[in-house]
Amino acid sequence: MRAAPTARVLASARVLTRWPGLLAAALVCGAAIALYVMLDKRIGYAMLAAGVLLAVAVDRRLAGHLGLIAASLVVISTMSLAADISDAGIARFAVVLTAAVVIPYVGHRFWLKQDVIRFPWRTGRRWGRYEWGYLVGVLVLGYLLLPVYFIGSGAYRNWPTVTEPNEIGRLFLGVNAVGLWDELFFICTVFALLRTHFPDWLANLLQATVFVSFLWELGYRSWGPVFTIPFALLQGYIFVRTKSLLYVVTVHLSFDIIIFMIIVHAHTPSLFPIFVTSPR
Repeated sequence: MRAAPTARVLASARVLTRWPGLLAAALVCGAAIALYVMLDKRIGYAMLAAGVLLAVAVDRRLAGHLGLIAASLVVISTMSLAADISDAGIARFAVVLTAAVVIPYVGHRFWLKQDVIRFPWRTGRRWGRYEWGYLVGVLVLGYLLLPVYFIGSGAYRNWPTVTEPNEIGRLFLGVNAVGLWDELFFICTVFALLRTHFPDWLANLLQATVFVSFLWELGYRSWGPVFTIPFALLQGYIFVRTKSLLYVVTVHLSFDIIIFMIIVHAHTPSLFPIFVTSPR
């Protein structure tokens, strides 16, 4: 006798019957492509407005959540995401990216009176074989594959050359601070809000669209999406599995430490000459 379908399966089946809401979410999340890949604010803002207005017509709760996401995307679009480790650049990133997280958090708590966005640092359970195995796997794959991408494609040139200790320290701080922010915004905010309306797999695809578009403008260009798309999807997946922000941040920052060393090494080969797959 076959088992009855789970709630998640039924939710997935109902997606097709709720296509106007899905279209609204796709417009809002797809606007990130226009804003951060195409760098066309007119198209991006038009898509955001169309998505939110469509949501208002079909689902007011969805409209509130998409409005919060749209507000953050607009805030982020007010500055260039090109790497800048000057005092002004660091300050600009800090202010704008902080606002992009604070606005939806405050809005959903005090305007919508909801408790959807959370930052679960501790889950009360220890990491098991899966968590440790995945973390080690990420480190090994990152070590072997990322030098081929960053150096082979020339993408490392999207970050500044750093040679002095203070410059190296600034780049390290910047790379890891943005990595932490990625999880606070894309996973704990965008993904969390979308999960209340769509099955996890679909919400994950939508958040990954925003995540990958942001990373593109940040510097992960050329064939970077070959890495950033799976990474964004896996971060959403492991967050659902572990329910631990601490874990997804640990994975992300471990990855970012490798990226930091590759960027420095690519500009100055005498620094961090530890990558056996480096094209140089």
